[in-house]
Amino acid sequence: MSRLSIITLNQAQTTVESLYKDLERRIVASPPGLCPVDMAASFLKLCHAQTCGKCVPCRVGLGQLEKLLEDVLDGNATLETIDLIEKTARGISVSADCAIGFQAARMVLEGVQGFRDDYEEHILRGRCTCELSQPVPCVALCPAGVDIPGYVALVSEGRYADAVRLIRKDNPMPLVCGLICEHPCEARCRRNMVDFPVNIRGLKRFAVDHAGEVPVPAPQDDTGKTVAVIGGGPGGLSAAYYLSLMGHKVTIYEQRKKLGGMLRYGIPNYRLPRKSLDAEIETMLSNGVEVKTEVSVGQDMSIIDLRNQYDAVYIAIGAHTDKKIGIEGEDAGNVISAVEMLRKIGDDEMPDFTGKRVLVIGGGNVAMDVARSSVRLGAETVGIVYRRRRVDMTALKEEVDGAAEEGCQVLELQAPVRIEKDEDGNAAALWVKPQLISRVQGGRPKPVDAEEPEKRIPCDLVIVAIGQGIESKSFEKYGIPVKRGVIDALSWSGIKDIPGVFAGGDCVTGPATVIRAIAAGKVAAANIDEYLGYHHVIQSDVEIPAARLADRPACGRVNMEERDAAERVKDFDLVECGMTCEEARQESSRCLRCDHFGYGVFKGGRVDRW
Repeated sequence: MSRLSIITLNQAQTTVESLYKDLERRIVASPPGLCPVDMAASFLKLCHAQTCGKCVPCRVGLGQLEKLLEDVLDGNATLETIDLIEKTARGISVSADCAIGFQAARMVLEGVQGFRDDYEEHILRGRCTCELSQPVPCVALCPAGVDIPGYVALVSEGRYADAVRLIRKDNPMPLVCGLICEHPCEARCRRNMVDFPVNIRGLKRFAVDHAGEVPVPAPQDDTGKTVAVIGGGPGGLSAAYYLSLMGHKVTIYEQRKKLGGMLRYGIPNYRLPRKSLDAEIETMLSNGVEVKTEVSVGQDMSIIDLRNQYDAVYIAIGAHTDKKIGIEGEDAGNVISAVEMLRKIGDDEMPDFTGKRVLVIGGGNVAMDVARSSVRLGAETVGIVYRRRRVDMTALKEEVDGAAEEGCQVLELQAPVRIEKDEDGNAAALWVKPQLISRVQGGRPKPVDAEEPEKRIPCDLVIVAIGQGIESKSFEKYGIPVKRGVIDALSWSGIKDIPGVFAGGDCVTGPATVIRAIAAGKVAAANIDEYLGYHHVIQSDVEIPAARLADRPACGRVNMEERDAAERVKDFDLVECGMTCEEARQESSRCLRCDHFGYGVFKGGRVDRW
């Protein structure tokens, strides 16, 4: 009888596992803007190394693809080589025995079809069309282009007011973004190569919390030009802020009672306190921006009237209309939209959900907001109905986890079918069809109906949170081009054939993040200034600390803590706790200062003015 033994990793296997983890970290930390041909060749080599060598497509074909890509990079290829790469990759993808060969070839095939211009540029001119204009990953991934390494270094030295001034040069809402920004800047932080990304958003909040009152810069000389901004959300406010700094006279027209847009009417107080939002808005208006609330452009006045009255107009109306789910019984009583509910809360009209069974349909951040708000409004139970898996939700992971901690039940893989009405016409139950995750389409697994029968979920209230739309019809009738429900604006915010009218933010891109709306407002302000005949410069006049030459050993990330779930569900007070001074010092010291070392020093990683 043979003896069995426990298999343990030897030194070589342990080293290989370590190298795999190192490779994963380097892939995560790779900056945007890498040469697509070089990157495809590198991944192809990695895949080829994993093949078993059993089938010819993998063993021979991937090797031939490698050689062809190397010829392109080395300048030994012709334009016919591109067609040969495509033909070879297609042949491997349909004939390889295993997923390694198929996926490796498909990656090359999609690449050569997606960035063919780069292949041609390498062959014809021996260079890459991909320009590494911003080599610092966090700055490159921040839509507003904030000098992140700069303000992190300022926090490290205790210069919090200067950190706020530096942030405001590119983002006039540091307080808001310190609380609710989705921090895309952290995704490719090069600190990932060492351990974990720097907590950039947390450090921004710490700087604002400890800076005290930081006045905005004085405006430049009065230009005599006037600009109307339609919409008082983050995009409109940002455009107004920068235009007022440039010396233009700005008037904001807002449809609601108060400014803030979806910051006020879409994000609950426990994430973004109203006092903090009001303080931020007051600071942004401090250079003399005029505000007219409860004015609906398109009804109370036309866009043509505004264009005749002002030298330029910026449309930043945001996404404030709700979307219907389109199922039977949606017209029942006690079926409300998330937009409607949050809008009332934004105007301090708190609904009473005491003792009610609430079902929320959706899986985004808005769905989490209304679910967690329902708990605070006294709901007996709250269920979040989603047709995909919990891991597929578009909401931030911390928002989903926060909802679960507060008692919300996530009912995943359940597709709403119809809403059952009681004898009074009110919602009595939601019928759902169990789902099964199937093939990946568009980067996400597609749900399909499972063989299980439909289920009945009793409820007293249904909240629909499946997205928002744009109120564009009132602009379309006055000649503003609208395409697929959004305003058709050019990349620089101008509207074709209508001089002096600009648009940006959600009304152009569809519902997006706060920082993207801010970035759109910043871009529009610069281009409106150019249209008016000026070229004003916005600068911070803040001296950035020199980079430290000390070692930066592996160190754990400081994550933001939250109040205990049992306590925070009792009120709408801020959930998240800020960093301590000790935590902020440690976290800011983890920054690798990519703006100073490596490519940053050669490529001008920081832009001090725009």
